[in-house]
Amino acid sequence: MASALAVEYLVAKLTGADAMGTLTSMLLGAVVGMMGAMALGDGSRWVKTRTAAFFPVALGTGMTLGVLVGDNANLMLAVFVLVMFMSVYVRKFGGPFFFYGFMGWMGYFFAAFLHATFATLPSLLLAVVVASAWLLLLFVTVLKTNTTRTLRRVLRAFDARGRAVARACADLLANRDPKHEARLRRRLQRRQARLGDTALMVEGWSAQPGAVPRGRSAALLRRQMVDAHHLLDELATAADSLLRSGSGLTVLAAEVADRLARRDDRGASEVAYRLAGHAEGTGGAAGGWWPARHFAAAALEVVAVFDAAPKPEEIAAEPVDDFEPAVGLAFGNLPGSPAAAGDVLPRQSKWNPLARLDFITRQAVQSAIAGGLAILIGKELSSARYYWAVLAAFFMFTGTATRSETFIKGFNRVLGTLVGLLASVGFAELTAGNTAAVLVTICGAMFFGFYLIQISYAYMIFFVTIMVGQLYSVLNEFSAGLLLLRLEETAAGAVAGLVVAVLVIPLSTRDTVRNARNNLLTALGDILEAAAERLEHGKAVDLQPDFDALARALDHRRYQLALVARPLTRPILGGTDSPKLRHRLSLYAALATHGRALAVAVRWPEGACSAHPEGPVAACTALATAVAELAATPVGEPTTAVRGPLASADVALFAYTPAAPGGRAKDPVLRALSHLYLVLRDLTATGPADLRPAPGLVSPGPRLYRQIRAGLPPLPAPVPTSVPTSVPTREN
Repeated sequence: MASALAVEYLVAKLTGADAMGTLTSMLLGAVVGMMGAMALGDGSRWVKTRTAAFFPVALGTGMTLGVLVGDNANLMLAVFVLVMFMSVYVRKFGGPFFFYGFMGWMGYFFAAFLHATFATLPSLLLAVVVASAWLLLLFVTVLKTNTTRTLRRVLRAFDARGRAVARACADLLANRDPKHEARLRRRLQRRQARLGDTALMVEGWSAQPGAVPRGRSAALLRRQMVDAHHLLDELATAADSLLRSGSGLTVLAAEVADRLARRDDRGASEVAYRLAGHAEGTGGAAGGWWPARHFAAAALEVVAVFDAAPKPEEIAAEPVDDFEPAVGLAFGNLPGSPAAAGDVLPRQSKWNPLARLDFITRQAVQSAIAGGLAILIGKELSSARYYWAVLAAFFMFTGTATRSETFIKGFNRVLGTLVGLLASVGFAELTAGNTAAVLVTICGAMFFGFYLIQISYAYMIFFVTIMVGQLYSVLNEFSAGLLLLRLEETAAGAVAGLVVAVLVIPLSTRDTVRNARNNLLTALGDILEAAAERLEHGKAVDLQPDFDALARALDHRRYQLALVARPLTRPILGGTDSPKLRHRLSLYAALATHGRALAVAVRWPEGACSAHPEGPVAACTALATAVAELAATPVGEPTTAVRGPLASADVALFAYTPAAPGGRAKDPVLRALSHLYLVLRDLTATGPADLRPAPGLVSPGPRLYRQIRAGLPPLPAPVPTSVPTSVPTREN
């Protein structure tokens, strides 16, 4: 954006433009720079060239419409509403049209704001063409996205998030104040969720041409990431179980996690072997000895995974062949909530024909109605500054899916504007009369706005308000009254957007959450069914599903559920039972964790070569049926249909499966199935008394349930107390 401002300034001076023309050209360059930077971030040179070629077309179309209707105020406002509809509607034609719609809307806005005529239109189009050409030059040369380096950075981010999980484990294990225990557990869960998000980013970038490491394939990298993700979750699970056991071994375990967090992997291995040796020495005489061994084994395997991770110098370009990522990227990031809400129907679908439209068309209708309402309210406040209300209403339907998200975005816009007003006054006084300082402030404000938008939309609006203050300072129109009017217009636009989001084909947040929950359960069911096939048929080549892809698809569904449920966990929304909802979300996250563990377990050769596969196969089938019944049961209704399949899974796991306690704990398939069974029992709020096995079959008692929850009995093989030359694998 800064370079576009400079180029437009030079072109304006070379063409002899006056002060107002120079400022207009620079503003257009800044707009193209901001939008084009996101549109041209990915893709080949040809794709970028094709995308940039239509920037002048989109902006020029909007400008031409604005010039054509500029003499008739009422017609101009009516066409403004139509332009808002079309700018959203064209998004259904693909990613570039997301930006073309924005640019068309901004072109019309500029023409109306500047009262452009056919005489001034060529200079405006020249500024757009220059900015588009300059931006394309930048993004095929110095700002070209290098997928190799980007994947390297994402892998480093995954490593950093993994170390953050280890730090959270260390803090939890070292804690001695029961008052802080719940808070530390929530921190650990949050860091596990962020680790999962980063793993999905690795998945998405692995599909980009030339991004995978030398000598590896994208599928191999996915397997490494699934293994690492699984082991770090095992570490967190074992840390929580060890703390709950009340064992004195938490001190050594905390040191192991602390060394992992500080990247002292060899020291972590040494302490992990000491921890396992202490646990082996105490045996069943001390509580928590099995979770301690589980934690030590997980730590050793995490070290092995970190050691085997590709080093930065090993990354080199290699084409991606037949690799289908479980999640695609949207402009270099994970898709937002609209991707998860596209197939959710509004609650008015029975009587409102508009509710039967597709998601993007519905949002286009909402944007147009909200824009029209904002024009009516905004013009009552100011006939010259009503466009601030239109901007607020329009942007409320960008990047949002549900009415709760729309409300939160509108609230953040008003909040950012309010706080930004105070900062604008101070910056305006500091930069008064200094053009260079104004430009630096504008560029700095937009940098921090885009940098912090991932944290909160309010930060973006805060810095945009500072930028607006600088622009009006240059135009000699800056005043506290003008900024106050901006706040009023912004609030009016937010109210208009909220009214439309609530009353006009609204999309319920809870319906969207239920749909995302069902998608997660469906993905889990796919893993269970595939696991049953794998366990039943062994190593049959024609029956080998890609369990790594299934695990990543399950993680993607977990991410979508957490994303669309986020508004319901905000205290700003009254009536939300956040503690209960957070608990259920943690249970669904646990389903994703144990589902991934099952996928990892059954893909191993020994996972499909059990001497008695009948029990695990029956358990997978029964749990898949239970998951399907749970997805089909409306929220709030009794889950009686789930009890039968859960009872069958109970019998298959504990009656049909002839495994001694030690053998059951050592078998990763049985352990994952047992955990899935218990989490599903918690979700359906059923107890052991509700799960009655068939006559003649013995159901496990409460003691066995407690053993499973605590981590199951010990591994039979002792662990050496000195560090060997190679890290032991899961089998020994």
